[in-house]
Amino acid sequence: MALDRETLDQLLTVIRRFVNERLIPNERTVEELNDIPDDILKEMKELGLFGLTIPERYGGMGLCMEDEARVIYEIGRTHGSFRSVFATTIGIGSQGIVIDGTAEQKERYLPRMASGELIGSFALTEPGSGSDSAALRMSGRKDGDYYILNGSKRYITNAPRAGVFTVMARTNLEERGAAGITAFVVEANRDGLSVGKPDSKLGHHGTLTSDVNFDNVRVPVSAIIGGKEGLGFKTAMKVLDRGRLHIAAAACGAAQRLIEECLRYAMEREQFGQPIAEFQLVQGMLADSRTESYAAWCMVLDAAKRRDAGERVTVESSCAKYFATEMVGRVADRAVQIFGGAGYMTDYPIERFYRDVRLYRIYEGTSQIQQLIIARDMIKRAS
Repeated sequence: MALDRETLDQLLTVIRRFVNERLIPNERTVEELNDIPDDILKEMKELGLFGLTIPERYGGMGLCMEDEARVIYEIGRTHGSFRSVFATTIGIGSQGIVIDGTAEQKERYLPRMASGELIGSFALTEPGSGSDSAALRMSGRKDGDYYILNGSKRYITNAPRAGVFTVMARTNLEERGAAGITAFVVEANRDGLSVGKPDSKLGHHGTLTSDVNFDNVRVPVSAIIGGKEGLGFKTAMKVLDRGRLHIAAAACGAAQRLIEECLRYAMEREQFGQPIAEFQLVQGMLADSRTESYAAWCMVLDAAKRRDAGERVTVESSCAKYFATEMVGRVADRAVQIFGGAGYMTDYPIERFYRDVRLYRIYEGTSQIQQLIIARDMIKRAS
């Protein structure tokens, strides 16, 4: 649902103030704790961030893609873990249920997700399958009115916090492609389901990821999302179109913060008797960053509007995600250069953003996967 302009402006004003007054001042705390402070998490739930995309009838805001992108842009200006803690719930953790779930599944899970009571997680990646998600090996064997799940998932965002997982498993062992994959909604307290210790990562400290292991986990037939076998991969792809635009919007927000920090520093830092902002080579880096971030944000908004209008935007979302996430990497690199030695120190947020934004080029499909999607569509159309 698209909010009217006045309501959207009010929401964005509240989010922007929350980011500036509560989240940015607590960025260093997140780094030190490797976690989100409980009081901040409580405020995020009260603001409705865990229900941004969940339909209103289930207690969420039901934002359309464009409005979601605008909100995530604002959140993207701060520490990436503040976004990640609710992003899997509003994205790949819930959208499979929203798009393809049964009425019972929606009633059972979505209201608790929207309130933040139940954190959702998406379990697709495995030790032996990442970009080639159709190659997953986790099995789901039918046993009467149940399925028995066996296998392991890797690098699962919010797994240590999750109350429910959207799990992809191979239910047709004779079908090695995507057609043999089924999506299940699995509660974290199921016997045989265990979560490994949190991963130690380059960046995104405070975003908890870990392995999730399934040892003869029994789930009822009613746990199949949509109630039908073999549609899991299609469900995942539907979810990823929206998720890629979400990540692209976050990348644009991060770029905006980096540009703000660079401009402030360049106008204050003096060398050779004048602010470094007066040096043309520094101006060139600032201009390049502003230009690329503007182009990326235009792509995100265009693809989001097309999706809201009912168009299929698989290629456009890949274009936006690919360009925006590569763009923010270049902006972060320039930021370190503008800050010089200071950009390498933890006293400033630049080195953290430099580490954190690197992940955007990997999840929701690597840059190389986006290139394949785009090029294959070009070839198909030309043929």
